[in-house]
Order: sequence, then structure tokens, then C-alpha cells
Amino acid sequence: MRLLEIEDDELLGSAIQKGLKQAGYAVDWVQRGADVAVSMAACQYDAVLLDLGLPDITGDLLLKEIRSRDPGICVVVMTARHRIRDRVNVLDIGADDYMVKPVDLDELGARLRAVLRRSSSKLSQEYEEFGALKLFPGRRTAEWHGQPVPLTSKEYWLLEAFVRRRNQVLTRSQLEDSLYGWGEEIGSNAVEVYVHYLRRKFSQNLIQTVRGVGYQLMADALDS
Repeated sequence: MRLLEIEDDELLGSAIQKGLKQAGYAVDWVQRGADVAVSMAACQYDAVLLDLGLPDITGDLLLKEIRSRDPGICVVVMTARHRIRDRVNVLDIGADDYMVKPVDLDELGARLRAVLRRSSSKLSQEYEEFGALKLFPGRRTAEWHGQPVPLTSKEYWLLEAFVRRRNQVLTRSQLEDSLYGWGEEIGSNAVEVYVHYLRRKFSQNLIQTVRGVGYQLMADALDS
């Protein structure tokens, strides 16, 4: 799960990035509104964390720009503005949630999970079921033939990437984007390693290697 954090405060931005990375998210952090267009052109994000008090552009304008670039992306606003009028205005423009600073990391994580569940009818369900596989987005857990399967954060996010785009062949680069943020060291065979772990925990036939392209979740293996 890849997030774009837009926050000009050095200490707060660093703390949020570190905390969300520890929770298993891949987080790219920018400090100026001018960097958002480049970031969104380079990467596909699941959600944006937006500070309204940036030095180079108003939060309202930046929110509209984000919405124009990706109408379906989840946006959680984090700001020191606490007036009801500000909240109503920002939510009407298109924010999915509004948090007043100081932000608690546990609450931020819960709100992120909530807006991501609401972002599509599929993820809004308690779980997604595909044959023997059940994925629980709210809890970030999975079951196989009714039995819980322990997963690390990276394993869960990789499995969710496959489930959310199960009709697509995903390249190594696309899968790396779902696991790692900018500046994080990526092993040359990291994706292959996590695919191996998922096959070992679920089924060797769960994920097919498409030679020369990438990987795909195999629907006919879900009952095996």
C-alpha cells in the first residue's frame, strides 16, 4: 500500500512517515505542493495525506489538483485549522477525512484503513472471498480454507495488490511500488522472495509467473 504524504513540517512529516512505515505502508514524503504533480505522475498512490498549510500553494487548490489528477484517490487532510467552516469546506471540495493536528498515529492508521475500505464497493466489505482465500482489509489478515494465515506487513500488502488487480499481470516494478517508498533499499529479488513466501503459505499455484512480464493471481488455484 503506497501513500503520498504532503507535509512541510520537518519533525511532523518525518514522524508520520516513520510511524506509517513501521505499520507496513510505503510512504513517499514531499514538502511542497509543486512536487505533487511529479510524484503522482511517477507513482500510483492508494491515498494522500495532505497538510493544508503549505508555503507555495493553498491546500484548497492543491486538493482540487489532486482530485483532477486522480478522482478516485483517497485524501486525508491533516491541518491545524479546527473551525467547523474549514472542515465543511474541505470535505465539500473532495477530502475523504479531516484530522486536526496534533495527529495521533494510531488514529491516523485507523482513519486510513476506513477511507481505503470505503474507496470501492469491494474493499468496503468486511472481507473479500475468492475460493479458499479470504482477505480482511480492515484487519490486514487472511484466511485459507477457513484457517488464519500469519502474514508480515509486506506479505499482506503484496497479496492485497494481487487481489485488488487480480485480472491483471503485475510487473515487478508495479509490485515494488506497492511495497516500498522512495529511498528504501529494494533487494534485487525482493518481489520473488515475497511471492515465494505467499506460495509457501497458501498454494504453489496461487500466483502464476508470466514469463518475461510479471505475476498474476490465478483464480483456478483458489480452491486448491
